Amino acid sequence: MAETIGTVACIGNPIADKGHGEEAYERAFDLLGREGERYGFAVMDLTGGSFEESLANARQHAELYDALVVVGGDGMIALGANAIGGSGKPLGIVAVGSGNDFARGLELPVNRIETAVEGIVGAIACGTSLDVDMGHVTGIGESASIDRYYAGMLSCGVDASINDRANHSHLPNGSLRYLAAVAVELTRLKAYGYHVRAVLADGRVDERDIVSPLLTVANSRHIGGGIEVCPYASFDDGLLDLVWLDHMPKLGELARIVPNVYNGRLLAHPLFGWRRVREVEISHIEGYPMPPMLMADGEYVGDLPVRVTAMDRALRVLVPPAVADQQLRRLDDRSSVVIRRDGRDSLTGEFVC
Repeated sequence: MAETIGTVACIGNPIADKGHGEEAYERAFDLLGREGERYGFAVMDLTGGSFEESLANARQHAELYDALVVVGGDGMIALGANAIGGSGKPLGIVAVGSGNDFARGLELPVNRIETAVEGIVGAIACGTSLDVDMGHVTGIGESASIDRYYAGMLSCGVDASINDRANHSHLPNGSLRYLAAVAVELTRLKAYGYHVRAVLADGRVDERDIVSPLLTVANSRHIGGGIEVCPYASFDDGLLDLVWLDHMPKLGELARIVPNVYNGRLLAHPLFGWRRVREVEISHIEGYPMPPMLMADGEYVGDLPVRVTAMDRALRVLVPPAVADQQLRRLDDRSSVVIRRDGRDSLTGEFVC
């Protein structure tokens, strides 16, 4: 990152966590302001009264700042991705939300405001960052108004229902909200009908009907506060990971896979389909229930049909100098190791042993 950062814009989510989001934001903003005086950068507040208002502020005043810092959960990272993705402006992350899954995937500090700010300031002072992939969701036909970037996951089935239920939960802890939502939604599984046309990593086209309760287009590994829906995901391969359940699971299959949601072995089970894709079009098959509203990084996107495209290293993230040189290489190595461990072919997604 060669540019000198003279002004840092900050956005928080004051209504998050029953109002505690405002306290976290004020703490982070104050710390950044103090460090700005020390290191020679100004800090400005662009927080609006809603996601859309804050996003509009960030876009309308883009010429006034050189870096954007978001304080909150994955929804705030989605805001940052939509505000400055593809611009070259770096994004700083103070992860204090209910899930924090994108930050967790990059091994950034989670629920540690001072440590996160310290890392951001170190990145500004030393000029260190990582360029990571994003997903771009655009609507087709009646959904043409959809135009949204995301950093972590696009949820298209029961994963979206779980996220929606967790968003409306009154439980005090983020992980508890997701676990409770999983428990409820697993008792209400239904098979949605998807028609999928995917451009694979090698350029081949894979077109198929998928009747499944779950369909996810992942850029990161985690969802729901650490659930590893896609342990194979890599942030810098220019690809997205399409994950689905091959069929409606039986009770015994659920019993076998549930223990693996946190240990990185979920896709080792043949119940799951997996492909790496450059682009994928997803539409609804008539005669099956309509999937729930799509959610990207915990934010509501809209309904099918959509096209999802991998944006190669389009989001720049501020990271401490000690992390920058090795982080993506280490995460990518991890991805290759777990794919081989689970016996899948990295190109076709099929099991080879």
